[in-house]
Amino acid sequence: MKAVRKQKPGQTNTDEIVESLRRAILEHKLIPGAKLSEDEVCAVFNVGRTIVRGVLQALAHENLVTIKRNRGAFVADPGVREAREVFEARALLEPRTAHSAALRATKKDVKTLRAHIAAEHAAIEAGDIGSAVYLSGLFHAAIADIADQSTIAAFIQSLVSRSSLIVALYWKRRNTLCESHAHHELIDAIANNDGPRAEALMQSHLVDLLSGLDLREKPTAPSSLKEALGSPSV
Repeated sequence: MKAVRKQKPGQTNTDEIVESLRRAILEHKLIPGAKLSEDEVCAVFNVGRTIVRGVLQALAHENLVTIKRNRGAFVADPGVREAREVFEARALLEPRTAHSAALRATKKDVKTLRAHIAAEHAAIEAGDIGSAVYLSGLFHAAIADIADQSTIAAFIQSLVSRSSLIVALYWKRRNTLCESHAHHELIDAIANNDGPRAEALMQSHLVDLLSGLDLREKPTAPSSLKEALGSPSV
């Protein structure tokens, strides 16, 4: 029998640190590309380097953190290609999952979904877009849970988390969250056990979200003055 390791007073456990950093990333309090200093994480959570390295590895496994050799850990900074692939994957998985959720949903499930969007709209009204994006992600994850497809739900959870980073980088129409009634309509379809309508609404919703992103390739900066000027004749 393993001995139970006692937690020091004021010390936070590993799961709590992972969740705290995950939420900070998903709510855009830690922006893509931000460095996560081991020393700073140790100091903030009153833990040692071994725990912090495990935490950062766990977040890297979720594609929320990138660990660069000899440079440290950084909040993931997805490129345009990855952004497109993430939303393409969501468009493949989530509509069918919404269909399945609608066929399985109970009154309790519908109540849970309505609580999610109530919290999301409260965040929007308060001007807290980061929290609204986070809560929107929870809404999509809840639909996957209702569908009772654990393997697909895990994929969707990962994709939704990565979408939050993408929104932080490429969002061009922040009022899309405010102007869209897709979540309300989705809940109505799920409450009515209308699988085909829930599927169609989810597909339309994801197209709308994608249209709110600016995924044009950005020109790369010249690496030298010579490259910037070309080969001017003297």
